Amino acid sequence: MIPENTGPAAVIVLAAGAGTRMKSRTPKILHEIGGRSMVGHALLAARSINPRQLAIVVRHERDLVARHLSELDPAAVIVDQDEIPGTGRAVEVALHALDGEQHLTGTVVVTYGDVPLLSGQLLAELVATHEREANAVTVLTAVLDDATGYGRILRGDDGTVTGIVEHKDASDAQRLIGEVNSGIYAFDAAVLRDALTHVTTDNSQGEKYLTDVLGLARQAGGRVAAVVTADRWQVEGANDRVQLSALGAELNRRIVEAWMRAGVTVVDPTTTWIDSSVTLAEDVRILPNTQLHGATTVARDAVVGPDTTLTDVTIGEGAKVVRTHGSGAIIGPDAAVGPFTYLRPGTVLGESGKIGAFYETKNVTIGRGSKLSHLGYAGDAEIGEDTNIGCGNITANYDGEKKHRTVIGSGVRTGSNTVFVAPVTVGDGAYSGAGAVIRKDVPAGALALTVAAQSNTEGWVAANRPGTRSAELAQAATPDSSSTPASTEEGNQ
Repeated sequence: MIPENTGPAAVIVLAAGAGTRMKSRTPKILHEIGGRSMVGHALLAARSINPRQLAIVVRHERDLVARHLSELDPAAVIVDQDEIPGTGRAVEVALHALDGEQHLTGTVVVTYGDVPLLSGQLLAELVATHEREANAVTVLTAVLDDATGYGRILRGDDGTVTGIVEHKDASDAQRLIGEVNSGIYAFDAAVLRDALTHVTTDNSQGEKYLTDVLGLARQAGGRVAAVVTADRWQVEGANDRVQLSALGAELNRRIVEAWMRAGVTVVDPTTTWIDSSVTLAEDVRILPNTQLHGATTVARDAVVGPDTTLTDVTIGEGAKVVRTHGSGAIIGPDAAVGPFTYLRPGTVLGESGKIGAFYETKNVTIGRGSKLSHLGYAGDAEIGEDTNIGCGNITANYDGEKKHRTVIGSGVRTGSNTVFVAPVTVGDGAYSGAGAVIRKDVPAGALALTVAAQSNTEGWVAANRPGTRSAELAQAATPDSSSTPASTEEGNQ
């Protein structure tokens, strides 16, 4: 961690581009990888080097982008780029906004909102080199096997940077150079401020180029140097969905590998996706086709997967979650969930509890050791400890206008296909019979039954479905029976 007040004077994040190649109504920098927007990753890296000021230059979809930035970093200064195009102009307006009544002194770092894998460590190395060597400008570079399309770094005999030539302007010899410009820089604030006043738009694009500052700095006697990174992914930007996907896959690979090195077992890294905001403990086991998103946390010895997607879910120590889709839920220690379970927000499963196959839960608290094993729905409910909810039970919590709450006590045993018509309360130790519809409160220790008399009409199939397979089997089973239907009633008490 960089100590307080030792970071650069400022970081300027350029985020004004339209990102037309994304072909999206969503601004490019708001597209996400690893559970965070690209500009969110950029701000995290920028803040990690503890700048005294942080500015973000915006233009395209200004209000939408600014709202997102304000949520991510309320202390950041949002600067609007004017009609003059170019990265040089974007930095110039940001510098004006940050200067205020007194000009900045020290190091100014310029980076981008669409370079999501850039780390704070690499930015810190850039700043440290810049300040140690007393450079006017220090550029971050990478060496690529195929540098097509990138600006090439030109160096002098002493190793300093003499210029940057764009690919389209490079000679055949210059195109053989593998070292490329990332567009990420550390500047001396005074050098940057003075040089920008001399940068013009007199070029084929009519833009004010930030790269022109390097030549002007050298002309003024300043030293221009480079920091070379061996990790090209840290300087890769995303201009379209293909590049975004590649960056997302690489980020996920790094996240998964880091967790494995921290003591997490990931059975199949290629089908496991973990957001950068997820927290895992040692000895967690992640099975194939699992996705962990948001603020999900998994405690020691828990097993998650296979085929599980969880968002903002807390999983206790030793719990097992199998083939489950869930969000906003809490799963207690040694609890079991799944398979084919849907956990909706507000689900709280207590220690050693169970939510089983084909169950949906929402806004329900389930006590320690209680079990909802198969085929049901529990919503807007509170269930005590050591209660067993039978197969096919549901809480009928919605009357068409309002939601109502069901309270089921501890030690309760409910029969199959019980329906709780909320609002209703079932006392501790109570039972319900199969098919019961609970419309009134059930006292502790009581048995609740709602049983209608069963009516059998004998011979009905032969009389009403003659010639069918059912009729043939019925006739074979009762050869002496008459085909005339006869009704009998049995009361089941």
